[in-house]
Amino acid sequence: MNLCDLAPEYIRAISPYQPGKPISELAREMNMQESAIIKLASNENPLGTSPLALEAMTQALNQVALYPDGSGFDLKEALSKRYGVCGAQIVLGNGSNDVLELAARVFLKPGAAAVYSQHAFAVYPLVTQAVGASGIPVRAHDYGHDLDAMLDAVTPETRIVFIANPNNPTGTLLPAAEVLRFLQRVSSDVLVVLDEAYNEYLPASVRADSISWLQHFPNLLITRTFSKAYGMAGIRVGFGLAHEEVSGLMNRVRQPFNVNSIGLAGAVAALDDVEFVKRSYALNQAGMLQLTTGLRQLGIEYIPSYGNFLSFRLPEKYSARMVNESLLKQGVIVRPIGIYEMPQHLRVTVGLESENQKFLSSLETALT
Repeated sequence: MNLCDLAPEYIRAISPYQPGKPISELAREMNMQESAIIKLASNENPLGTSPLALEAMTQALNQVALYPDGSGFDLKEALSKRYGVCGAQIVLGNGSNDVLELAARVFLKPGAAAVYSQHAFAVYPLVTQAVGASGIPVRAHDYGHDLDAMLDAVTPETRIVFIANPNNPTGTLLPAAEVLRFLQRVSSDVLVVLDEAYNEYLPASVRADSISWLQHFPNLLITRTFSKAYGMAGIRVGFGLAHEEVSGLMNRVRQPFNVNSIGLAGAVAALDDVEFVKRSYALNQAGMLQLTTGLRQLGIEYIPSYGNFLSFRLPEKYSARMVNESLLKQGVIVRPIGIYEMPQHLRVTVGLESENQKFLSSLETALT
């Protein structure tokens, strides 16, 4: 028997996560100059990286011969001050994806189950399947989470419920009151993972005071990232906030140096760069208006979004695959989201004004 045949069936059945196409890859495929290509596929920050973070990371290069601080003390201290939690409540990750995987490793196993919404982040079923647990997808309501239906889907075997707020790839947002009501109703032996990767892009008027909920719900885990608004996607730093017992278990299975020293230094500095986050938010608001206005002028339906991206639906007479290929030939990378059971949709990241305009012009060309 082949060695690989002896691996668990649930591992062999995994379809790996497909990231957005890199600029360099498209340049090779199309024989283009990289400078002629714009990437609006991976929800990256078009402003780049926090200047304070860049400075701190540059200085940290002098220490790369040394192992990073495995406890992440400085970053935990900075997060503690920012969010009013103690260091023992914090789990650091190689991006927030790592934190999601740690939660799955601790609370899921063969015979257990996780509940998540249709059209929700692809990593939820991946981390569930990777530990041999069963995934329970729940039909979405208007492309967003149906929390009542998700609560009904919870069984005695359910150990985790994943909630993305805002949700990727649809951009939908659950009102804070609905999430709080869900927490009040779900069994206390079910971990609720509240994924808030796009929290910094939310207007203050709709942003939940979710961290205060940690005092009342020991079964709540909040995950956030430095990849989006702070512009540190390539460095991979995320974190989770939870009850000390939950975070303590997760830290038992966390790799000792899962966040590198460059990332640790950059994240500490990024937390102080309030001005950069404000600029990122303002640019996103303006860019979202530019994109939605342009799509309406083209007669294209879109899902109102609270993230830094927009998913839009192509009319039935068009093939999303063909439109995407046309955009690629014009040097515009967006994200097909057929894997999310949305075969007629594409997702575009909000870019700079010039990038948004190139996308809209290229889309118009693709539709003619």
